[in-house]
Amino acid sequence: MIRLYQRDVRARRLVLWVSCVAQLLVVLDASVMNVALPSVRADLELSTVGTSWVVLAYTLGFAGLILAGARLADSFGAPRVLLWGVLVFTAASVVGGLAPGGGVLIAARAAQGVSAAVLAPATFSLLTLWFPEGRQRVRAVAIWTGASLAGGGLGNVLSGLLTEYVSWRSVLLINLPIGLAVAAGAYGLIRASGRAPRGRVDVSGSVLVTGAFATAAYAVSTISEGDTSRLTLVSAVASVVLFILLAIQQRTSRLPLVPSRLWRNRAVLIGNGAILLAGACFQVALWYFLTFLIQQEMGYSAAATGLGFLPLTVVMLVVSTWGAPWLLERHSVRGLVVTGSAVAALGFLVQWLVPVVNYPVTILLPSVIIGIGGGLLNMPLAAAVTQGVQDRDAGAASGLMNTGKQFGGAIGLAALTTLPSASGYQDPFVIMAALIAGAGLLGFLIPRPAPRNTDDDRPLGAAGGSNVPR
Repeated sequence: MIRLYQRDVRARRLVLWVSCVAQLLVVLDASVMNVALPSVRADLELSTVGTSWVVLAYTLGFAGLILAGARLADSFGAPRVLLWGVLVFTAASVVGGLAPGGGVLIAARAAQGVSAAVLAPATFSLLTLWFPEGRQRVRAVAIWTGASLAGGGLGNVLSGLLTEYVSWRSVLLINLPIGLAVAAGAYGLIRASGRAPRGRVDVSGSVLVTGAFATAAYAVSTISEGDTSRLTLVSAVASVVLFILLAIQQRTSRLPLVPSRLWRNRAVLIGNGAILLAGACFQVALWYFLTFLIQQEMGYSAAATGLGFLPLTVVMLVVSTWGAPWLLERHSVRGLVVTGSAVAALGFLVQWLVPVVNYPVTILLPSVIIGIGGGLLNMPLAAAVTQGVQDRDAGAASGLMNTGKQFGGAIGLAALTTLPSASGYQDPFVIMAALIAGAGLLGFLIPRPAPRNTDDDRPLGAAGGSNVPR
């Protein structure tokens, strides 16, 4: 029994490492091109629209396929899906880093997004399968959430430093050694997990959801740029039609992308609603508007802009990884979500109100407050959306969570960029304060978890254990 426990402890450490590094890679590449875009545009002679598609291609590929990617983890085993996903992601990164022109770069970014849609749910599925619900899962989810939060800020930091001192191409090529290391870890998990499950994926549902989300994202993104062309209207109508067809198809499908039992789980439903609102602030918009505020209004270089994100990233990482788990052992998920939302809303209001004078006043002070609120908020929400979720639905639950984040981020940014701005890039922060306050109101409705009678420290496979790795 002692040997079995030690083996499981080693396997869980590998699971945690692989999951966190893979998730960091996914989130990092969602933002890593931001500061590099001016250099990319000049080097490859891209138009304004072409430059925007360097970012948009990743977002569309990621958001459109994430639910289908989640079901792949449930159907064929999270370790195997993660291995193939990270290999494709790494290969696409290399192609993008060596791209001779804009078309190749945009195609490579789309391939990155598609493989990220497979990777992200698999990383979270591994945690829910290997760590039983309770203290162990809370600790694991806290570290995973910290990696996710760090990815956005780290992407901007790396983008600025590598672009200024090496080349924009190194921003993508750096994924090669990281991706190979994750692939080696995933291969080790496959050997530790044993025989893979055999399942099927709802192909027609996957096609419909991809088309619906892609056309919706395209319509919203072009509207945000003031484009009212016929193609925008056609995309919007097509999205509505595809969503209706998807709803009909899912009601009759024997293998729905999201099992109906998840929609009946109150914690999953309300938690994902709060994640959608939080994603509208933290996923893209926060970094986007701060980037332009620091570079264009305050006159900082690309490298300095990247380093300017460090306090926000570090504070969120520390609070999410150490502070939130400690508080969650003493307080409810509901209490932390409400408190984190209130602190984050205060930070967004401060960012809206402070004058543009210097870095400590304009950026550092609001960043510390926002970082504390985000750290308190995000990890409890990730724990809430797994309450009462069965092992067979781990991938679907992860897919819902990541879908909420990605589309909350995409739609939030699209809506915020349409706002008329009388005082530069600070006006959208007052809207973010309202959105994050809405997430806090939803937090009041998150149910308390049912009492459990389990021992979190027993090894996997012990009597009464429910989490069987696949």
